[in-house]
Amino acid sequence: MKYYLIAGEASGDLHGSNLMKGLYAVDADATIRFWGGGMMLDVWKANQESGEGGLVKDYRETAVMGITDVLKSLGKISRNLKTCKKDLLEWKPDVLILIDYPGFNLKMAKFAHEHGIRVFYYIAPKVWASRESRVRKIKRYVDKLFLIFPFEIPYFTRKEIPFEYRGNPLIDAVDGSPAMKESREAFFAKHDLQSGRYVAVLAGSRKGEISRMMPVCMEVADRLCAQDPDLHFIVAGAPAREAEDYSVYLEGRPRVHLVFGDTYGVLRNAECAIINSGTASLEAALIGTPQVVCWSTTALTAFVGRHIFKVLDHIKYISLGNLIADRLIFKELIQEDFTAEKVETEVRLLMEKDYRNQMLKGYAEIRETLGGSGASQAVAKAMMEELRKGK
Repeated sequence: MKYYLIAGEASGDLHGSNLMKGLYAVDADATIRFWGGGMMLDVWKANQESGEGGLVKDYRETAVMGITDVLKSLGKISRNLKTCKKDLLEWKPDVLILIDYPGFNLKMAKFAHEHGIRVFYYIAPKVWASRESRVRKIKRYVDKLFLIFPFEIPYFTRKEIPFEYRGNPLIDAVDGSPAMKESREAFFAKHDLQSGRYVAVLAGSRKGEISRMMPVCMEVADRLCAQDPDLHFIVAGAPAREAEDYSVYLEGRPRVHLVFGDTYGVLRNAECAIINSGTASLEAALIGTPQVVCWSTTALTAFVGRHIFKVLDHIKYISLGNLIADRLIFKELIQEDFTAEKVETEVRLLMEKDYRNQMLKGYAEIRETLGGSGASQAVAKAMMEELRKGK
């Protein structure tokens, strides 16, 4: 069968790559064309490099986040939509598989539906948190949702939207990563790092996130490193970014290091982590790295978000791990609470044995709730079976 996938950010590239592995495993005739990134491209090259399909556009050319960024990028978004629609019709896939990225993907769902192309949505839009009006579009234009979080099941059941839940693919991604088998000594040698205690910083994948996270995190680094000569900070460079995106924050800080292409290694070898809310916070929980989640946005986006959340006041947490456990396992410092003083206080707590152990018990609860391994292949099999039923 012919599969057309659209992923618009780093987490979508990760989940898309694992789904592609599953599709190739369950469908010997699978041909895949996609919008995504390097991880999806590597899977495609390993399975059908000389065949039909392949990468249409890298997500680094398309990703925008927040109201301010969207307003600045309206022209680019419009051009990308036009390109995608034309390419979809020319390629004529059996199914369009959308991966998160709802602002763009729901428009493509409508277009595909109107042109008789089946639509699957993998990693559903977070309509349970905001923009609940999108439920109508999902009902109208999406043939089936494929969920990855168990807490979504009651919500979409109430909304009477067809779905499948086959586990969470991050468990396979984390447990199968070479970084989980690499020794601490090998990690330090590979990245030319000296031994010591490290605090990881994962500042997000977009320039706006980095510009809001890094100044505060570097202030924390200055304070803590001045008091502990053995302490270092290690910034995990996002796949979509370059060293230049971080250099202004690293200048004059010899004990702050930048590492690209090894986020799991950074997390596994750090004593604790400061993480921008997102997939990375769940990855840290599955790896077992104590963390504090920090998030802030522009004043305009925050104003609109607060207006929406006044209506949807049932959303208690912004972090996936806390949502899965339905309780606060790790601290969330949001908007005005995201200050150097509060982050420093939390990092100090994360280095205390009792506090860490309590968090690790919560991590075990998160992993148990998500279920076992094999989610990506199970989802791929469910998708193929659904397509065969419709023929």
